[in-house]
Amino acid sequence: MRQVTIYDIAKEAKVSVATVSRVLNDTAPVKVSTRAKIEELIEKYNFQPNAMARSLLKKETGIIGLIVPDLTNPFFPEVFAGAEHEAQQSGYTFLLSNSIGDYAKESEYLSIMREKRVDGIMFMGGRINLKQCEEPLVQELVQHASVIPTVLVNGGLRNTDLIRVSTDEAAGTALAVKHLIELGHTKIGFIGGESHMTTTSIKLRAFRKTLKEAGLAIREEWLLPDSFSIDSGKRQMLKLLAMSDRPTAIFCVNDYTAIGAIKAAAEMGIRIPEDISIVGFDDIPLAHHFIPELTTVSQQANELGRTAVNVLKAMMNKEKVKKLTSLEPQLIVRQSTGKPAAT
Repeated sequence: MRQVTIYDIAKEAKVSVATVSRVLNDTAPVKVSTRAKIEELIEKYNFQPNAMARSLLKKETGIIGLIVPDLTNPFFPEVFAGAEHEAQQSGYTFLLSNSIGDYAKESEYLSIMREKRVDGIMFMGGRINLKQCEEPLVQELVQHASVIPTVLVNGGLRNTDLIRVSTDEAAGTALAVKHLIELGHTKIGFIGGESHMTTTSIKLRAFRKTLKEAGLAIREEWLLPDSFSIDSGKRQMLKLLAMSDRPTAIFCVNDYTAIGAIKAAAEMGIRIPEDISIVGFDDIPLAHHFIPELTTVSQQANELGRTAVNVLKAMMNKEKVKKLTSLEPQLIVRQSTGKPAAT
């Protein structure tokens, strides 16, 4: 049986498509008798406008584009889960694109999203996390954002007015380092993160500031950026453990590097937290299930996604929004931290 369209409803009711649209969307007054006739036909045929019809009627596609840098990192699916849940409440679906941190892929996906006429874009990772982003990459995103409402999640671009939603990574770092200090640690190291990424520089700056405010020495040889992977955490932890004078606690740039650090310690017969304490960042699902369970900082990934969608919906409705919406991080204390052995 052929699917009934809005044109069929309009033809049988002997009204225009625009009148049927006004009834469906309740956007303007319609004569009572006409409305009743249209509603009777809608019920008779169990009519629901498809996405293309909605697009024609409301000049919307009901699609939000989402660009993420790495779907294998559990943090980003967590953000997406929150965003998807919130978007579905308003009838939106997602066009999900995994850029793998490739700026050319980001450009390709931006063009596809514009071609598909998505109603809004959420952009994560890649160029918006660079300390120094090339001007053509900046202007490309600014140009797309001038046409399609766009929200940058946990990132930003200097000298632009692009709307941002972020968890306060500096505050989260301070929470973690203060936790170690309160346990009695005075010798604290930092591992992981790429030096050209803003997330690394933000955390390193907050790390230094927190130690300085506590009157503790900052040992440059204990600050070991590298990357964000488990292998990176393992590699850098082995360097620290090989030192004759080594820290009693480590702050890791994310949970992956923290897990790598714990693996390296275990292979060297170092006990966590009896011999050395380790703190991660992100609170990915694995953090709770790893042994020992990982003390970490939650970025409230699910809430981050929900908030980004709400800000984006406000933009799509042409409402005024703040340039930056910031979420407060939370310290999650588990088994990987304890008092230093000398205490």
